[in-house]
Amino acid sequence: MRSYTRVHTGRIRMKALLLAVMVALLAPAVGRAASGATIVARDLPVGGARTTAGASAPSVFDLVGFHWQGTGRVLFRSHSVTGRWSSWRPVAPEAEDLPDPGSGEAVLRRAWRLGSPYWVGASDRVAYRTVGQVRRLRAWYVWSPVEAVPIRTTAMAGSPRIVLRRAWGADEEITRGAPRYARAVSFAVVHHTAGTNAYTPAQSAAIVRGIELYHVRGNGWNDIGYNFLVDKYGQVFEGRAGGIDRNVIGAQAQGFNTGSTGIALIGNYSTARISAAAASALVRLLAWRLDVAHVDPLGTLTWRSGGNPEYARGRAVKLRAISGHRDTGPTSCPGNALYARLPAIARAVAATGLPKLYAPVVAGGLGGSVRFAARLSAPGPWTVTVRDASGAVVARGRGSGTTVSWTWDATAVTTGSYRWTIEAGAQTRPATGTIGRAPLPPPPVPAAILAGLTATPSVLSPDGDGIDDTLAISYTLAARAAVTTTVKDATGAVIATLFAAQVQGARTQSFVYGADGLSPGIYTLSVSATAEDGRAVTLAAPFAVDLTVSGLALSTASLTPNADGTDDTLGISFTLATGANVLVQIEQSGTFVASVFSGPLPAGPAQVSWDGTTPTGPAPAGTYDAVVLVDGPFGRTRHVASFALTR
Repeated sequence: MRSYTRVHTGRIRMKALLLAVMVALLAPAVGRAASGATIVARDLPVGGARTTAGASAPSVFDLVGFHWQGTGRVLFRSHSVTGRWSSWRPVAPEAEDLPDPGSGEAVLRRAWRLGSPYWVGASDRVAYRTVGQVRRLRAWYVWSPVEAVPIRTTAMAGSPRIVLRRAWGADEEITRGAPRYARAVSFAVVHHTAGTNAYTPAQSAAIVRGIELYHVRGNGWNDIGYNFLVDKYGQVFEGRAGGIDRNVIGAQAQGFNTGSTGIALIGNYSTARISAAAASALVRLLAWRLDVAHVDPLGTLTWRSGGNPEYARGRAVKLRAISGHRDTGPTSCPGNALYARLPAIARAVAATGLPKLYAPVVAGGLGGSVRFAARLSAPGPWTVTVRDASGAVVARGRGSGTTVSWTWDATAVTTGSYRWTIEAGAQTRPATGTIGRAPLPPPPVPAAILAGLTATPSVLSPDGDGIDDTLAISYTLAARAAVTTTVKDATGAVIATLFAAQVQGARTQSFVYGADGLSPGIYTLSVSATAEDGRAVTLAAPFAVDLTVSGLALSTASLTPNADGTDDTLGISFTLATGANVLVQIEQSGTFVASVFSGPLPAGPAQVSWDGTTPTGPAPAGTYDAVVLVDGPFGRTRHVASFALTR
């Protein structure tokens, strides 16, 4: 088989702002997330049935995915900014991580075969090979910045600590539709993301953000496909929006999304064993989520496929309550090593959080007999209670053992709505539901015409470095309205009118305010909206302007510490408007590399220097950021200038 290789090459952009500008100018498809993540699409040249090719990368990226048309295969490798090539990898090892056929989110890229998103770390080039018939090939380059901030977690009753969407930086503005829900969750599908296993705890959130951006902007799905993601450090991330304890339909196992919850382990577990921390987190997550659904982790079930290349629509498929992705379709996911551990994981899940109540079933209806049934993980007393709409008990049955079985004679009850509960002690999660027709809901209250005002960042530091230079403003209108937006100073006086009585449509409105000419101080952004039906709302958001730092500059754009007397050290200069505590450090992709200066500095010009060394030795070649952190009157501000280091 004859093949040849082209390499996709791109210079690293020296500034984040310049990177954004170039992306906007060059890309045929560009998306920018609220978190600062970006996605750029490039159609890559292909020719013939057996080719190895490449093209020019538009920008630095840390996650990449490919789409292609044709019956052939595509492989790729990536080139890191530190100068190393990865091994060759197939672009779509998990090609059935897809929405169900016929769903709205399966339509947008229907003509394409969709590859998985790969976290590759900061990279500047790819090379790719095509084998067989590949008519078109498109690369999606994602830059998802790593944020060096603590990630907050939350926990519900019995759940593990979970990093919610707002904590990992999900971009709610790019989602394409409201969540859809199944009647129940009957089983779990375990995946791996098939990307690298070499990532830090701080990079995990960036990986999840990158996957969300690729799934939505690249694949055209409504949201990230998985319901949950687990990293090798044991961090659990909320995936698709809609509620961690609700039956959200994902886009993770084509034909088997409705009725399942999909959990992806971040990394490739074809041969690598999952870490003890990841295994423990997976067990705790499954134990809680299946307990919420009252599913026996060691149970089996027969499920009818919604349709995929292996199981036609309507075909009955036998599954385990904790199945691997390969059990539902033609894929190697979640990798041989992880798949082999699923039986042991299921046994550990079954032994976690006991006692439990499994498989509650209600048969019959009002005007006849209603039978309640369930199973318990251990013998014990149980109670079935039926209450009317006011909460009054209308029937109750009791028993003991591992089998719940009781019949309510409801022949005299023909109308109304009744709530039932099966309980088996304080340590067991009860099962609940309703019988009959629920009362009509009260008439809807008209929604507020204006909601969700945000103005970020809370502190502007407009020094021209592209970080916190402008105020990003967003709000949502429930109906067409006339909108007036002003900026007020600390006394309440209007000092700027962004627009007055401008008619805007019913949608999320977003724009950027440069805060030009504002002196240091605290301000208030005020947005007033008046709808055509007379509804009127005014919302306000405070922000501050900090001009403590100005004129951040570097002595060279390319540091070459080779003792030749030219650009051997990096001079970092800036001016302070007032005395302040200052921290100057070197970072790479948001990760600390070296400390340059820490301490108080007086007002006026300041300059420090760095010789390219770190606490562990000389820094390797690559792209770095000189970061100045200043404790100003409104908190700490961050100022960045980028440079290259060559050796």
